[in-house]
Amino acid sequence: MTVIIIGIIAATLRLATPLIFASLGGMFSERAGVVNIALEGIMINGAFFSILATKYTGMPFIGILGAIISGIIVALLLAYFAINLKSNQVVVGTAINLLSASFTAYLIELVWGRPGQTDAVANAISAKPIPIIEKIPFLGDLTSQLTLFVYLAFIAVAVSYYVMYKTPFGLRLRSVGEHPRAADTVGINVYKIRYKCVLISGALAGLAGATISLGGVRSFREGMTAGRGFIALAAVIFGKWHPVGAMLACLFFGFTEALKIQSSSLGLGFLSNEFLAAIPYIATILALAGFVGKSIAPAASGKSYDKGEK
Repeated sequence: MTVIIIGIIAATLRLATPLIFASLGGMFSERAGVVNIALEGIMINGAFFSILATKYTGMPFIGILGAIISGIIVALLLAYFAINLKSNQVVVGTAINLLSASFTAYLIELVWGRPGQTDAVANAISAKPIPIIEKIPFLGDLTSQLTLFVYLAFIAVAVSYYVMYKTPFGLRLRSVGEHPRAADTVGINVYKIRYKCVLISGALAGLAGATISLGGVRSFREGMTAGRGFIALAAVIFGKWHPVGAMLACLFFGFTEALKIQSSSLGLGFLSNEFLAAIPYIATILALAGFVGKSIAPAASGKSYDKGEK
């Protein structure tokens, strides 16, 4: 039974990690007033370019950097259309999602010469035990199944909380998301704050993509993000636009997916694979149906700001 419990906890943490990164990114963006529907597309790019950069350099940390840079570039595209051109943020985000899926599919054929999936990279971010605690019962077995990404995700939650609620930048960020015109009247550059937050969102979502490919299967295949960007958006709402709340929501969604992996060990083998695969998405719908009415989004979320309007 201990082995099963450790397996469920480890799987929950691993599966929640990309969701945590992406949901933190979504939180920064929405808190500043820009809804980042493009999280899914940014994750796709991050997953692909982390593998591409690792393939050519042989260094997984360069792969992580490639994922972050690709996320920032895609987020810059979103920011330009949503902030400068004041385009509909949902439409722009959806277009980026479609473009990202098609673009990476094209690059797979261009670089690897075949459709669908890349080769596995020789070097990746693998799970390693922590020397100090590897011999401690339970903890040693648990940490031996976790990658560096898991620890970085929880560090990112703490840093995000500090930035959001303990710094002048966080105060400006929240004011821009609640009442941009009032923020503008006291000298806060609304456009600049929104740009920064969207780019932070892109960096975190790109890192989330690298977590899936470079920190998981060591390769990229079409559709491997499997809607996790949208689940991350649901976690932002479920967590009430708070970093700790979003993290807890991601752990919940990770747990539902971990149950699918451990289904045979838990005696759930009689359920169909299709139903087990749908559990995380069903949980997402039920969570939103039960809690979205109690969550209040930032007042200016999804609304373009025009400095010249009265």
